[in-house]
Amino acid sequence: VEQSPGILMLQEGKNSSLTCNFSVSMTSVQWFQQNPGGHITSLLYIASGIQQKGRLKSTVSTRERYSHLYIRDAQPGDSATYFCAVEAQCSPDTCSLYIKP
Repeated sequence: VEQSPGILMLQEGKNSSLTCNFSVSMTSVQWFQQNPGGHITSLLYIASGIQQKGRLKSTVSTRERYSHLYIRDAQPGDSATYFCAVEAQCSPDTCSLYIKP
């Protein structure tokens, strides 16, 4: 899992985006937010297409192996660490979850 940019500086009122690229075939992606106090919140779960929740939107392409997280109209409370996790496509006997902070 490769996430870019490595460091994103949000500006209040501006739009920003993050991308996760995957080296494995996957079935779904989940985006998380970790606030400065360490609390982790699940933001969006997406298996295909587009998922939107308030000012957040995520798209995924399982074929091209990437997901984008868009943050619209950034607010001070959006300052956090964002990361993605991908559920890999796997054999019936084994499966892996890849997480990139």
